[in-house]
Amino acid sequence: MKLSQFRFDLPLNLIAQHPTKKREDSRMMVVHRHTGQIENKHFRDILDYFNDKDVFVVNNTKVFPARMYGRKEKTGAKIEVFLLRELNKPNRLWDVIVDPARKIRVGNKLYFGESDELVAEVIDNTTSRGRTIRFLWDGNDEEFRQMLEMLGETPLPKYIKRKPDEEDKERYQTVYAKYEGAVAAPTAGLHFSKELIKRLEIKGVRFAEVTLHTGLGTFRPIEVEDLSKHKMDAEYYRIDEEACKIVNKARINSHRICSIGTTTMRALESSFTAEKLLKSSEGWTNTFIHPPYQFNIADALITNFHLPKTSLLIMVCAFAGYDLAMEAYKKAIKDKYRFFSYGDAMVVF
Repeated sequence: MKLSQFRFDLPLNLIAQHPTKKREDSRMMVVHRHTGQIENKHFRDILDYFNDKDVFVVNNTKVFPARMYGRKEKTGAKIEVFLLRELNKPNRLWDVIVDPARKIRVGNKLYFGESDELVAEVIDNTTSRGRTIRFLWDGNDEEFRQMLEMLGETPLPKYIKRKPDEEDKERYQTVYAKYEGAVAAPTAGLHFSKELIKRLEIKGVRFAEVTLHTGLGTFRPIEVEDLSKHKMDAEYYRIDEEACKIVNKARINSHRICSIGTTTMRALESSFTAEKLLKSSEGWTNTFIHPPYQFNIADALITNFHLPKTSLLIMVCAFAGYDLAMEAYKKAIKDKYRFFSYGDAMVVF
């Protein structure tokens, strides 16, 4: 398929700027693949669609305060530094994106904090905006992490046109987040409160956890018309034996398996056997799911409403079917659903 087939006109006022008051209060569109029926509900109604021994697979990655603001030595120019991933813990080497990039060269030093509490040196150019930097820090790792927490801010996407506040530290994080490493939240999971999870468990729904550390590559614009030529950035994932036991028992007994988010789906589709059972593994995945695609593990998907011409929308179209997914998006715009990270949810069966 062609990238231009995934274009639609999205009114900017539908991009959610704040979360709903309660996580489960967001709206939820229910899309039935086999009948074409589309329903308007609220996320708390998810209880009505799943039964005893069904499985929800969640991504337990944790977002860290990846966006920092520093000053360039000598000139004092303000530089945004977006931490992507730690390359070497003992040497405090990080892969980052800098903006404006043209001012940042190898050998430059960057100072963070009002009193220059943290200093970094640029040691390599990786891409036009990418750099490798080394933080010059003599303290231990725990103190370094505390410094990053103090100086960094919640990495809200640029589509949210405001500065992050204290509420975002909690709300741009799932309630089951465990392992730090993501620079963007697995946003389908933001709709779950601890209370809703408890009610689902009481009903008999089981939860399995996988980890995929969402990188900026998930949101990188696709620049080729022919989707088969697009290359995704690799993201780290891990699936352990416990998750495999829960998922495979449900598969063998024909219970529903629901992927909570596109990041979870990418992890699941990166690690399955010839018998279409989930297998434990750990590594880096650059799986790009686009139509036509035969899904191997999950038979339901919960996701948010995504922006035009993104890999996220393209995966939803692969799962729901192109025509039905685009019809659902047309209805979402007409019915004023809220889009993107803090927006509303869609469940596809």
